[in-house]
Amino acid sequence: MTRRDPAASARSDLRRVQRASLRVALWVGLSSTAILGVITAVTVTAIVVGSRPPPGPRPGRPGRWDDRVVGVADILPFVLFSALVGVIALSLIAWYVSRRMTLPLAESLRVQRAFVADASHELRTPLTTLTTRIQLAQHRAERGGDVQSVLADLRRDAAVLEGVLTDLLQAAEEAGRRDGDVRAVADVAAVTAAAGETLRPDADAAGVRIRMEVPAGLSAAAEPAALTRACVALLDNAVRHSPPGEEVRVSARRVGRRVEVRVADHGSGIQGLDPERVFDRFARAATTPPAEADPGGTDGRRRGFGLGLALVRDIAVRFHGSISVEHTSPTGTTFLLVLPVPSRVAGRAG
Repeated sequence: MTRRDPAASARSDLRRVQRASLRVALWVGLSSTAILGVITAVTVTAIVVGSRPPPGPRPGRPGRWDDRVVGVADILPFVLFSALVGVIALSLIAWYVSRRMTLPLAESLRVQRAFVADASHELRTPLTTLTTRIQLAQHRAERGGDVQSVLADLRRDAAVLEGVLTDLLQAAEEAGRRDGDVRAVADVAAVTAAAGETLRPDADAAGVRIRMEVPAGLSAAAEPAALTRACVALLDNAVRHSPPGEEVRVSARRVGRRVEVRVADHGSGIQGLDPERVFDRFARAATTPPAEADPGGTDGRRRGFGLGLALVRDIAVRFHGSISVEHTSPTGTTFLLVLPVPSRVAGRAG
């Protein structure tokens, strides 16, 4: 798995914070300038309107506007009121801007807390299972019993735990855009072929065929490694939910300035969950009847942890695309991944 450079991540985060600070400064500065300008214009207008000619004759200076006088008692309340309104307006603007700018931070903290809590919940089950298996192996070893079956179970449980950790790390790794994403270009045929080869052993073990219908020369504006990971997650989901003997079909085509990638399976469809919620972290739909479900993975298939589709959504959003459930029914589900065409390719087509 490709790891992000911590220093590059820190620099990217620092630049985002600096841009947010600049936006706050611009908002406050421009708003303050506008409010002070309005207060000044209104005050000057009030002074001019409220002024009056000086008492007594002024020979040689008839009707000059700059000779008019203003009563302090008349204009002072208005000036103080305008200043008070300006202070209140500036305070409201500062509150609004700070609230808007801290919303992403508050959302990030909320997601982080939920993510840590859910991750702790997901890791507790495989760790508890490992502890139980180890105790059983120790108990049998002390009595000279056969521990081979327990060791095989331990190996499988360790693989389950590794799958959880891998999904967690991938989901954290793909958070946020990176420098160079705007110039990224991926060969869709090569990416889907690589994803298919990655899932080929799991598909063969499950008795599921993978069929590719992706034309050569089709490009998408995405980083190849990230798009490969998204396709692997979509294929993994489709293979896990396909009955033996069925087929998973991967197709792609260009529509205008976007590329559409579809992954279709012939499973039982999404049940017991809003289709749009399958992209939430740790969301798992009931894709098989309860009597046939095997949440522990004892049928030889790897258990899903509800992170793969969330990872696909993060990657799609990162490259200004989208992921959706195009179709789901008791006869199967089709996921639609949409990505923009690279700008240089779109320019030639235009």
